[in-house]
Amino acid sequence: MQFALTREISPAIARCELTHLERVAVDLHRARDQHAAYIERLHAHGRTVIALPADPESPDCVFVEDVAVVTDELAVITRPGAPSRRDEIVPVARALGYFRPLIPIVPPGTLDGGDVLRLGRTVLVGLTPRSNEHGIAQLRAALEPHGYSTHALRVDGCLHLKTAVTAIGDHALLYNPRWIDREALASVSPALAAFELVEVDPEEPFAANVLRLDDTLLVPAAHPRTRARLLARGLTCETVAADELAKAEGALTCCSILFTG
Repeated sequence: MQFALTREISPAIARCELTHLERVAVDLHRARDQHAAYIERLHAHGRTVIALPADPESPDCVFVEDVAVVTDELAVITRPGAPSRRDEIVPVARALGYFRPLIPIVPPGTLDGGDVLRLGRTVLVGLTPRSNEHGIAQLRAALEPHGYSTHALRVDGCLHLKTAVTAIGDHALLYNPRWIDREALASVSPALAAFELVEVDPEEPFAANVLRLDDTLLVPAAHPRTRARLLARGLTCETVAADELAKAEGALTCCSILFTG
């Protein structure tokens, strides 16, 4: 069975953490409507959705991906780089504990799930203000016994690794070359060097974050030029509105943890 763990939007989202964007008003009702449509897409693609309630004291709790990294074998419970987000850990860990053994990231490590991109048994981790070398080393130690190789990549100019690059196929990535170096990506492993690297449209710097659901890509409606590039490669795309959560530096991958049960 395929699951998607999600969390509702906090009424305090206006107080969300921001690193690279200026604070602007988030329309809570519109954000909730967009989030509901996102969850409908998860259902439509065969995911059983586990929806956790929002915490009114955790403005960023809808971005549930940052709190755990789930593989077939275990769930690594992260220690988010923003201290304000660490109260989000307990309910997510409790929910995932029904499905996986849990391994926590402990101080001085920090790790955000948005910095972790798993490509088969290769795991890329962004070295960012939210994820440090200690956290990456702990993730590597947790995953290595299960046959994963973990590689740190420096990300500049955006919040998370998956703001800069996501998978659009088994051997293809969508990326923003302004925020992550093409040669650094290709040098991770011989297998990754053979990946097709598709650039986002330069006018849509945040378009690299798409959510892959089997053979379909969910693409933010705000990025039609990049969507056209994906369609031109024969990829199946569906658009979803996500501009309200984008004001909180959130994106499509941020709002769910996908795993099998």
